[in-house]
Amino acid sequence: MKISFDNTEIAFSGKSDADLTRAYILFNMVSSMQMVKIGKKLTDFSIKLNLPIKGLIKATIFKQFCGGETIAECDKTIANLADYKIKTILDYSVEGKESELEFERTTTQLIATIEKAKTSQNIPFSVFKVTGIARFNLLEKVNSNCVLTEAEKQEWEKVISRFDHICKTAFLSGIPVLIDAEESWIQDAIDELALKMMRLYNNEKAIVYNTLQMYRTGRINYLEELLMKAKAEKFFIGMKLVRGAYMEKERTRAIEMNYTSPIHVDKLGVDKDYDRALLFCIENFYEISICAGTHNEASALYLAELMDEFKIEKNNPKIYFAQLLGMSDHISYNMAKVGYNVAKYVPYGPVKEILPYLIRRAEENTSVAGQTSRELSLILKERKRRKGH
Repeated sequence: MKISFDNTEIAFSGKSDADLTRAYILFNMVSSMQMVKIGKKLTDFSIKLNLPIKGLIKATIFKQFCGGETIAECDKTIANLADYKIKTILDYSVEGKESELEFERTTTQLIATIEKAKTSQNIPFSVFKVTGIARFNLLEKVNSNCVLTEAEKQEWEKVISRFDHICKTAFLSGIPVLIDAEESWIQDAIDELALKMMRLYNNEKAIVYNTLQMYRTGRINYLEELLMKAKAEKFFIGMKLVRGAYMEKERTRAIEMNYTSPIHVDKLGVDKDYDRALLFCIENFYEISICAGTHNEASALYLAELMDEFKIEKNNPKIYFAQLLGMSDHISYNMAKVGYNVAKYVPYGPVKEILPYLIRRAEENTSVAGQTSRELSLILKERKRRKGH
């Protein structure tokens, strides 16, 4: 069956009329940078004054983009997605913590997501952000090869221990773990940790997956060098490919600190590198397993074409397509319908704690050219189709 991303009946088969109306209102709001800025200020203001806005947030933006406040609350979303042959990646999306106690709590939660995945055939991966278990400033210092104080050395050892605990649990459970990419000025430190874990746990297959943000220049070179190491040292590579989530912040910092921006000058360069990375991974398919995190229709189709060209079956467990819950359902549902491995990132966590993630998601939608307008046009098309019936 040929893939058609224009089939809205399939794309929104898991959505009620009320779900579509909510999505339409939300995407209309995030299409305006001004509205996003106002919404962010109002939310911050309301939280500071302890105004009762949790119910409003949970019924709107939280419901669109999140599975629940706890793993148990995500069960309904997991089951709903599974009805359409779409898997779930539970993403504990609490951000911006700084204390050792909070890092330990996050680690415990991440281990719980791996334990949950062990009991469910509908959860193929676990995932975490390194800034969820480590101080940003410490990562920045390690990344810059600065001399650490004795206290910082001990703190860094705890980070490595937490990192290893998560990856080892994933290895023993047989559940691959995706390590999210972050800002370029802490990414080298993350890459080194990921490489250390691949060497430890990827000897039989890819369990530890690093993430490449292809809006950065030089990431193809990193991938080529990693493959050389993997071949020489006999370990497998797990790689999640994304375009990236920190573009505006990266460019602003480069200007403020007067260094060459690590970001491609235009979208064409990003798209070209993303698809080059897909081709490279497929050409080296024996060594590399892929999770293609993309909301880009052309790249999704390109990977499907590559799989066909290299005679790789649609449901090969070494290739997954992934999108965020509440976005790009026209890609997720239509690809799953014809037999590809598809998973949705399902963020969860306490409403108040997950707000920074939700605000960032709204900001990203306004900065990605065409993303929101495409979502809106598809929702309008489906609403019109339903009224016609």
